[in-house]
Amino acid sequence: MESLVKRRRDQASSREEDSFGVRPRRVADLAMVPNLQWSSTSLCRNRRSQHLFSNCEKQRNLSSWIPDNIKKKECIYFVESSKPSDAGKVVCKCGYPREKHLEEATWPHAFQGQEWDPKTHVREMPTDAFGDIVFTGLGQKVGKYIRLSQDTPSSLIYQLMTQQWGLDAPNLLISVTGGAKDFNMKPRLKSVFRRGLLKVAQTSGAWVITGGSHTGVMKQVGEAVRDFSLSGSFCDGEVVTIGIATWGALHNRESLIHPMGGFPAEYIMDEEGQGHLTCLDSNHSHFILVDDGTHGRYGVEIPLRTKLEKFISQQTKERGGVAIKIPIVCVVLEGGPGTLNTIYNAINNGTPCVVVEGSGRVADVIAQVAGLPISEITISLIQQKLSMFFQGMFETFTIVEWTKKIQDIVRRRQLLTVFREGKDGQQDVDVAILQALLKASRSLDHFGHENWDHQLKLAVAWNRVDIAQSEIFTDERQWKPSELYPMMVAALITNKPEFVRLFLENGVQLKEFVSQATLFYLYQNLEPTCLFHYKLHKVLSGEPERLDPSVLLYHVAQVLRELLGDSTQPLYSRPHSSDRQRLLPVPSIKINVQGVSLRPLYKRSSGQATFTIDPVRDLLIWAIVQNRRELAEIIWAQSQDCIAAALACSKILKELSKEEEDTDSLEEMLVLADEYEQRAIGVFTECYRKDEERAQKLLVRVSEAWGRTTCLQLALEAKDMKFVSHGGIQAFLTKVWWGQLGVDNGLWRVVLCMLVFPLLYTGLISFRNQRLQAERGLARVRAFFSAPVVVFHMNILSYFAFLCLFAYVLMVDFQPQPSGCEYLIYVWLFSLVCEELRQLFYDPDGNGLRKAVIVYFSDFWNKLDVCAILLFIAGLTCRLMPSLLYTGRIILSLDFTMFCLRLMHIFTISKTLGPKIIIVKRMMKDVFFFLFLLAVWVVSFGVAKQAILIHNERRVEWIFRGAVYHSYLTIFGQLPTYIDGVNFRPDQCSPNGTDPYKPKCPEIDQARQEPMFPEWLTVLLLCLYLLFTNILLLNLLIAMFNYTFQQVQERTDQIWKFQRHDLIEEYQGRPPAPPPFILLSHLHLFIKRVVLKIPAKRHKQFKNKLEKNEEAALLSWEIYLKENYLQEQQFQRKQRPEQKIQDISDKVDTTVDLLEMATLKQSGAVEQRLASLEEQVAQTATALHWIVKALRDSGFGSEEGVPTLVPQKASAGQDPELDSRSKVEDPGDAYHVNARHLLYPSCSVLRFPVPNEKVPWEMEFLMYNPPFYTADRKDKDLVDPVGDALEPLSKISYNSVDGLLDRRSFHGVYAVRDGLPLNPMGRTGLRGRGDLSCFGPNHTLQPVITRWRRSLDGAICRKSVKKMLEVLVVKRGPSEHWMLPGGSREPGEVLPRKLKQVLRREFWSSFESLLTQGTEVYKGYVDDPRNTDNAWIETVAVSIHFQDQSDMELKRLNSHLYSCDEGMAIRWQVVDERIPLYDNHKAILQKVAAWFEAYY
Repeated sequence: MESLVKRRRDQASSREEDSFGVRPRRVADLAMVPNLQWSSTSLCRNRRSQHLFSNCEKQRNLSSWIPDNIKKKECIYFVESSKPSDAGKVVCKCGYPREKHLEEATWPHAFQGQEWDPKTHVREMPTDAFGDIVFTGLGQKVGKYIRLSQDTPSSLIYQLMTQQWGLDAPNLLISVTGGAKDFNMKPRLKSVFRRGLLKVAQTSGAWVITGGSHTGVMKQVGEAVRDFSLSGSFCDGEVVTIGIATWGALHNRESLIHPMGGFPAEYIMDEEGQGHLTCLDSNHSHFILVDDGTHGRYGVEIPLRTKLEKFISQQTKERGGVAIKIPIVCVVLEGGPGTLNTIYNAINNGTPCVVVEGSGRVADVIAQVAGLPISEITISLIQQKLSMFFQGMFETFTIVEWTKKIQDIVRRRQLLTVFREGKDGQQDVDVAILQALLKASRSLDHFGHENWDHQLKLAVAWNRVDIAQSEIFTDERQWKPSELYPMMVAALITNKPEFVRLFLENGVQLKEFVSQATLFYLYQNLEPTCLFHYKLHKVLSGEPERLDPSVLLYHVAQVLRELLGDSTQPLYSRPHSSDRQRLLPVPSIKINVQGVSLRPLYKRSSGQATFTIDPVRDLLIWAIVQNRRELAEIIWAQSQDCIAAALACSKILKELSKEEEDTDSLEEMLVLADEYEQRAIGVFTECYRKDEERAQKLLVRVSEAWGRTTCLQLALEAKDMKFVSHGGIQAFLTKVWWGQLGVDNGLWRVVLCMLVFPLLYTGLISFRNQRLQAERGLARVRAFFSAPVVVFHMNILSYFAFLCLFAYVLMVDFQPQPSGCEYLIYVWLFSLVCEELRQLFYDPDGNGLRKAVIVYFSDFWNKLDVCAILLFIAGLTCRLMPSLLYTGRIILSLDFTMFCLRLMHIFTISKTLGPKIIIVKRMMKDVFFFLFLLAVWVVSFGVAKQAILIHNERRVEWIFRGAVYHSYLTIFGQLPTYIDGVNFRPDQCSPNGTDPYKPKCPEIDQARQEPMFPEWLTVLLLCLYLLFTNILLLNLLIAMFNYTFQQVQERTDQIWKFQRHDLIEEYQGRPPAPPPFILLSHLHLFIKRVVLKIPAKRHKQFKNKLEKNEEAALLSWEIYLKENYLQEQQFQRKQRPEQKIQDISDKVDTTVDLLEMATLKQSGAVEQRLASLEEQVAQTATALHWIVKALRDSGFGSEEGVPTLVPQKASAGQDPELDSRSKVEDPGDAYHVNARHLLYPSCSVLRFPVPNEKVPWEMEFLMYNPPFYTADRKDKDLVDPVGDALEPLSKISYNSVDGLLDRRSFHGVYAVRDGLPLNPMGRTGLRGRGDLSCFGPNHTLQPVITRWRRSLDGAICRKSVKKMLEVLVVKRGPSEHWMLPGGSREPGEVLPRKLKQVLRREFWSSFESLLTQGTEVYKGYVDDPRNTDNAWIETVAVSIHFQDQSDMELKRLNSHLYSCDEGMAIRWQVVDERIPLYDNHKAILQKVAAWFEAYY
């Protein structure tokens, strides 16, 4: 029972594992089998030794771990605040009153006279609030909560969530942000958002992170979870919704404080009395309450939430050999300034954002401008949008800052997705979220095709085959089958059948996909909770820790042979020691985001030992043993030997169900076994309709794939009675039964010819073979007497003769000395013994004597034969002893009864008597159960009666008679004569019990000579006894017989047809002569087997080995008809009434959605046209006003005042975002972008926001007041002064060569203002030198070293007709981007510092000459994030191209490449637009590719 509970718990936890939900097995140790032998996961499956922790033990572990690792924050210095609390109490600067502080906090001697500082006067202590949380009055839903310090490491929080709380690592992180106050959404938009959010969270195994409070967007998420849980839409457990809230802003938090943990803690939601605080949302599953030691301050949780989300997104989740970094997406509803900052930071961190249009405020502002060119997103436009969606006025600086941030957000359109309900083909939020992640993934730069691989990994992890079909398997990318192999492995292990079907449709061939190492890896990753895993673990218990794949598969074959039966040969053979040495080591199958390393698994080696596998069979078995229904169905549809495969699956499932303890799994296995039996019947029916003879060949064809067995044998082993009772199979058995005789011969003809065999020459009997029909020789007699039907009837006649002779001897001729008839019985019985021995040792399949004995004794009738023979031998032994002659006769008489019972088996072949015999056998089981109940009443009544009536009866035989025998006879009406004292006669009993022929008298009153026992009691007992036995039990027996009859009667025909096979096979292989003449056949057989050593062979009629060509043609025919069967099944499913109703319902729903979307789109188009018309009218009015004024002044006016018409925003019925796709970004966005990022790199300095329109120095920007920043550099001698004082800078000569420094710009003379040069490209939002070396231009050199990409034969590779280049790139440290080997140069030097770090010194001079011979492809300004208003980078890009691969300079360059720094990497990389270079380097590389007319 303990193991069953453990297995159910494992099954519940493993449901999330199909989406990479558990810690994976490390594939680096593939040569080991940790799952099956030594891992804790496997040991947990051991049903008798596993230990199940109770909830109390878990709580104790949590109560000890959390205080040791998780801290809270508490104020330790009370300083009175000038502001009282809401209740008018005196509070500390931390917000808490005096009574909420520790006693020592009110008298802190160490801090006297100090100002209150949270960094100093708040300390960490073990947390006192954690455990389970229950919301009072809101059901029994239990969540988890924890109070922790804002400084808690993210790694520790993640450990708490995954290990202590037991959450599975997510496949996706959804961070929902937006308005913290309640806001209204349109009902339809609210419904669409809730449905989509929960769908993506549920299907992809995501975590949803919110603020956790019962207000605003958090409330919307909570209500979505509530509605879906109430609707029963959850099928894989609850959605993980994590609320990260501020502890100090939480209302009623005192109820959560439990120093030893609250299990559970009851929390009351009191929205009316919460004041400026907030309540937790009851629909979240987990709460992280962030504490900074203060009360009433919001936003404390934001830094911790940001760090935690970033940490989780950096974790790698591995499952099924696939490792992916957990993706994160930000979903935005409504929101204010804080939400804008969240979106801005998310976009800058590369996190895709989904903005829901129509939710209000910030979300609508961004949605309105998302489709516009950057140049049109102006300060005035943002001000207009703010006034439209916000109430109240904004400061000018705020508007400028918002404009800059929105421009930066919209600029990275690949990370921004606007969900517009009913527009752009969008219908569901879940699709928008997943498409946003894929769109962001596409925008990332990767080498080769890793970007597509990463997208496919995400789709598989989310289990969203619809996304894969619409976004990944498109005409844009043509997948090679080998590229899908890693994902195929992942889909198989994680049980994603839809992806397996998708991969098969896109070219994956199972024959190429499945290899020995693949099978090894799949069996290593068996579901830990499946029964086959447990059985395999037991088999492997004696093996060493490290296994060859072939050894593991041999043990798999052992377990499979147990399930399939010994009629099959092992599917995988055990390798010889020499083969093991030739086996290649199994490679790592771990797939990481940087590359796919599973592909070496599929590289074949000529030195590898041959290993015969059937890929479809092997995958089908792997799926079936784990009871994976849909996966097995897909694989079975690919199978060749489909009838045998279906029957084998049925057999495996039925055998596993016998050992399965979980009732649900057991029922699923039996249902699935029945399905596969029906599939076998369906395909065989198709075959039988087409060609009866070929269909019957399929039945007895030896299947090499399934252990050299046959379909018929598999069906018999699986006890698939429906299949065996099929008309085609019964026709085949009938044909075997009649041998070479025609099946239309009457039985009377056969019997007549048996008795008078010369009639065979008269044509009374017809033969199927025309040659025999025409022949009149000995062959005709041999064919007749070798037919199983003739052999059977000859044996019946012989057996009846034996019984008659036996009865005659017992009743008439049993002499002290055996007579001739008796000797004839001995000979006859000896022939029967010889026949039984022949059957015992008959082993045509070579399974061994032990198995042959087991098979022989598994048959009930064989057991009966052995008992009858042994009893005869015992009787004969006694009979030959004169003193035991009578005993011998008794034993032989009983033995005669057993021989007569053997007739029942003989007549099972009869269609009339056979079913009745089956019913009798089943009823015999009912009788045994009934006898137990009857014995209880018989013994209880008999003992009570005997004890009341008789005193101290010591004769055992009379005790048995009184207690059992008489009680039993009472049931049938033979009542005891003296039980009521009326019929008592002293002469019929013995007073003292001395007369052996009379029972002892009951208790007697000596004075009156009458019985003294209480007659009323014995009569009452008798009445009750008869009531229960005659009425209750006997009617119960009748009811049981009736139930058994009804139950068996329905299947009697099937059972009879199934058992008919055994009798036919027995007589088909039996010698034709009946006993006792069969001794001659046995003598011939003895000489043949023992003397001549000729092995036994199974008759071809039941096991036929076909030629390869014939077998291939037969299997091809079977596959063709299997496809017909599958199509017919699909058509029938569509024709079912319920399916038609469902199809109609889907069509109606689709039509309604289309109509609603059309209405929304039409109304949206009208609104856009009206808005455009209003703007045009306003501009027209302004123009008319100007014309009137000009005419009044009698002049033509000034050109400056002429208004310009606003261009039409969108054409009728067209969405702005769609329209923007066709627009080329206008030159307004050509200003430097990277140089205006608000956060300056490598420091915490924030730039002054500079929108696009304010970049040029010529544009007036009165409020422009950028901060000043110059970084301290170690090489102070090589850099300009800090620049905060103008006097040291006065020595610098700008726009000229200043010593060794060239301060001239490639863009001409630049302006100098207040002693500082001005960036020629405009404002950057930061003054000073920044992190650069000098004021003004900082010159760099970028050598672009290229060569042609060549194939192995030396030919230049091409793509899209164009030649392909390779470029030399370097990477430093943990950076994800590569770069060209150039950069800044030391004064007076030619080569950049970075290039010197990858070239040996002896090659420097040679490379300088290469530079002089190179081609200059670019000279000018570089948009670098380090640029400031007063310092910027300009570069010269020189192309050095090696035309010939045999170029000596190229060979010298390759030989002199090295890295002086361990963190520096160097490589030649194919030039492609997806190459992960910095943007400015990619622009240079694109110019080089265009120069050489090469592919880019």
